[in-house]
Amino acid sequence: MGWGDLGAFGEPSKETPNLDQMAAEGMLFLDFYTANPLCSPSRAALLTGRLPVRNGFYTTNAHARNAYTPQDIVGGIPDSELLLPELLKKAGYVNKIIGKWHLGHRPQFHPLKHGFDEWFGSPNCHFGPFDNRALPNIPLYRDWEMIGRYYEDFKIDLKTGEANLTQLYLQEALDFISKQQASQQPFFLYWAIDATHAPVYASKAFLGTSQRGLYGDAVREIDDSVGKILRHLQNLGISENTFVFFTSDNGAALISAPKQGGSNGRFLCGKQTTFEGGMREPAIAWWPGHIRAGGVSHQLGSVMDLFTTSLSLAGLQPPGDRQIDGIDLLPVILQGKLMDRPIFYYRGNEMMAVRVGLYKAHYWTWSNSWEEYSKGIDFCPGQNVSGVTTHTQEEHTKLPLLFHLGRDPGEKYPLSFTSNEYQSAMERISLVVQQHKATMVPGVPQLNVCDKAVMNWSPPGCEKLGKCLKPPKSDPKKCFWPH
Repeated sequence: MGWGDLGAFGEPSKETPNLDQMAAEGMLFLDFYTANPLCSPSRAALLTGRLPVRNGFYTTNAHARNAYTPQDIVGGIPDSELLLPELLKKAGYVNKIIGKWHLGHRPQFHPLKHGFDEWFGSPNCHFGPFDNRALPNIPLYRDWEMIGRYYEDFKIDLKTGEANLTQLYLQEALDFISKQQASQQPFFLYWAIDATHAPVYASKAFLGTSQRGLYGDAVREIDDSVGKILRHLQNLGISENTFVFFTSDNGAALISAPKQGGSNGRFLCGKQTTFEGGMREPAIAWWPGHIRAGGVSHQLGSVMDLFTTSLSLAGLQPPGDRQIDGIDLLPVILQGKLMDRPIFYYRGNEMMAVRVGLYKAHYWTWSNSWEEYSKGIDFCPGQNVSGVTTHTQEEHTKLPLLFHLGRDPGEKYPLSFTSNEYQSAMERISLVVQQHKATMVPGVPQLNVCDKAVMNWSPPGCEKLGKCLKPPKSDPKKCFWPH
């Protein structure tokens, strides 16, 4: 979902009344970022509080390549990483994930082995339908075992876009909250629905209701679901004891626009890129009785901050034996403070850009390869900026491209290298980058090796359902990442 997809962020059709109300009752973050322009690395960052290059969710197969966790990926979240739910257990929390996990689908990477107590959802996204011979359809799990597969048992109609998944995920959330409230149990709910990921889907009641087509239908259903979750907390009398945060894992995917792509507002490009449109996200914090209503913050925030902030809310300290990139946002949320901190924009194993204050310096630029672009794969449709949105990897480490995001949020007008403003800003930014690189210890890359034999052929529980598929012979290879 993109920065420009919500009415509170300026989307003109104003079709997100519940999220807009959430913003009116809480705090809007205008400068909030994901840790990567792709889904699985950003999810790893959220749950570990660490950049993907530290927690292993990157590749070294080629320079500055985006990589995710497709079915044939061999890697996943390492045992050495400490996830938020593992730590919250120490404070007595019950933890549930609903929706997409995407941190590895082999048994050792199962979310219930990494701190979650319950799971209803899938290990990968809902791509397909597949033929179950060359590629197996993606399974849905309840806790330890699969209960069916997308397209077979959980229908997604690619012609109409109809699927009931968001309603299933909503009911799971409401039931889980009710259960924990009844037992007076503190809980952490990670509601990771994927309806706005292509192929986009919505349930029958929402199809055709948006001015924005099927993508807008999906956004409206998500909005309605968030509204029902917030009202449920209020009806149970626990809203003042529950911190809720809404955000996205990366910017809207313009490659699937206009029919199945969202809006990144005034920002350049979208998902897959380290321009603002790929990594700046809609973000809303809600906590009645604690957060002053109608707040708007320009704090530079990150999904990694949700790790540290959640620990702080639970009275826990972040692990002291590793570098944590997330900061505690409670002083921002509760007292309106602003804290000085940089934002690092990574693509694979490369730091592409850094933001310090209102300045953003690009050390590398690359939209996607000429080869992919010539096939019609465009992450910046209608937005090509000469010398900025490049189709070859362009190095700017000696003279970074510098933008003032206050005056130029669309990253169209690099500052003159000879200007005093450029010199002054780069002196400050260079010190931040030197310090960052001096302390950078990359994790073991998890997204280097692919093998069709590790796909979702025979997940746990398939025997009971008669849905086990025969895997091919193991043949591990280097994953190929074209972007």
